[in-house]
Amino acid sequence: MNYKRAVDNIRTELKRYLVKGNLQSLVMGISGGIDSTLCVLLAKPVCDKLNIPLIGRSLPTSTNAKGENSRAKNIGEAFCSQFEEVDIQPGFHAFSSMIASSSGKYAVGMEDTKENILDGNIKARIRMILLYDLAGSTDGLVLSTDNLSEYLLGFWTLHGDVGDYGMIQNLWKTEVYEMAEWIVENELTVLEEKMMVGDVIDADATDGLGISKTDLDQILPDWEGSSRDGYAQVDLILQQIQEGRINFENPVAARHVRTHFKRMNPYNISRNEIIK
Repeated sequence: MNYKRAVDNIRTELKRYLVKGNLQSLVMGISGGIDSTLCVLLAKPVCDKLNIPLIGRSLPTSTNAKGENSRAKNIGEAFCSQFEEVDIQPGFHAFSSMIASSSGKYAVGMEDTKENILDGNIKARIRMILLYDLAGSTDGLVLSTDNLSEYLLGFWTLHGDVGDYGMIQNLWKTEVYEMAEWIVENELTVLEEKMMVGDVIDADATDGLGISKTDLDQILPDWEGSSRDGYAQVDLILQQIQEGRINFENPVAARHVRTHFKRMNPYNISRNEIIK
């Protein structure tokens, strides 16, 4: 991929969308991971040119991995025009308490993994509530930070992760890493900023929701190595799936099939089926 051209194209399309919609801000969650960091780097020059704020929020909980919060703070303070860290743990406890009595969510005998997933879904949806409220109050939109690999794996929370506008939704995770590196090498001139982004590139990928230590623990359970190298293997498998040449007993392929419902959401009965 010609990353200079791709970066220019993404920014041109984003600028066109913002101008057409007369939008007055961009809002995004900053996790300390590579996806949100790349989105910040892509969006900042556009916001600067249009003289609108790039509003970042780090929304940590008690389950964030070591280093995530500090990386998010570094990126947010360096590249966003407005940035705050907002602890959502109190909100999570309030929602959990309200839900538990009616849903039996914490029933005796529930597997820890399932409980962690349910808790993670609540946290992701709280994050999105905060971001959308902020976008509404500033006449802006919420940037999505999902990539193509995550989309094909169903590695997101329904109604909790997807924003209004996706700059990198159709980039493989490996391309996300490579595009971020290209920006570091070709656009960033401040050594401290280069080092900040470099720390993100080298970090283990995690959703910060406490479901597993890293993304790869859920996606490719037997993987041993860096998250970046692991995602390179995942992307190869996903590409083989698209080409129709993969054994669906592979855990990546099995997850792709198992999460098909997410990519069909919401499922609406067709009008023809209703009135036939």
